[in-house]
Amino acid sequence: MDAELVKILTKGLTIALGGVVPAWAIGNIVGKAMEAIGRNPEASDKVFVPMLLGAAFAEAIAIYALVVVFVL
Repeated sequence: MDAELVKILTKGLTIALGGVVPAWAIGNIVGKAMEAIGRNPEASDKVFVPMLLGAAFAEAIAIYALVVVFVL
C-alpha cells in the first residue's frame, strides 16, 4: 500500500472512532441518568452533576481524537 493511502485511512478510522464512540457514550450516560431520574425524581439533583461531568469527559475524548487527526 502507498504510504499516503495508509495515512488517509488512519485519519479516517481515527476520526470515525473518535466521533462514534463518544457519541454512543454520551447517549448511554444521559439515557441512564434520565432512567434514574424517572425511577427516583427526588434524586435528580444528585444525578445531574455527575451526568454532566461524564458527558464532558466523553466529549473530551472526541476532541482528543480531532487533535490526533490534525497531528497525523
